[in-house]
Amino acid sequence: MITVHHLENSRSQRVLWLLEELGLPYAVRRYERDEKTMLAPPQLRRVHPLGKSPAIVDDEEEAQGSPRTVAETGAIIEYLTDKAGGRLGPPAEREEALRYRHFLHYAEGSLMPPLLVGLVLGRVPLFGRAARKRLQPMIDVHLDFVERELAGRQWFAGDAFTAADVMMSFPLEAAHARAGLGGSRPATMAWLERIHARPAYQAALASGGPYRYA
Repeated sequence: MITVHHLENSRSQRVLWLLEELGLPYAVRRYERDEKTMLAPPQLRRVHPLGKSPAIVDDEEEAQGSPRTVAETGAIIEYLTDKAGGRLGPPAEREEALRYRHFLHYAEGSLMPPLLVGLVLGRVPLFGRAARKRLQPMIDVHLDFVERELAGRQWFAGDAFTAADVMMSFPLEAAHARAGLGGSRPATMAWLERIHARPAYQAALASGGPYRYA
């Protein structure tokens, strides 16, 4: 059994979604953020030294005599697709496989950092609002890039849904909520509608509890 250590309103919602898509059995241990700092609770350090979510514990596999713990969303995504025999992993066609790997890493490596900076600045009166105006053009470069990519195909890797779409969900939902993603980018908005309509996505919401970006 896989246990997902799931923090509310966080990247770990993607892990629940992928597990539902793959049909792998799992259990959820939920954690709430500190109401003042919005940080993860210290109990998560008992799961992984960094005290971050998501993290999973797989009782079916051991590492150094204990059930295997995997942290970092991208690493968990790759671990789960491998565990499922490659389902929703890299496509067989080379160009699609390269796009898959690009977006699997782009989601956290390039797209999420400016969105996170915008979130932090949004909590700073006066100076934060001015700084966010300067940050928005940087975010727009990413949103325009994503729009161009999705204008020619339904999913990020190609014509079929993959785990790359799961990875891209959180930053684009965050961008829709607070960073200017809207009707001026119809291909991206249509992609959001498609993922939100998937039964596995809806099942993951029911499993994970309230999720601000859904």
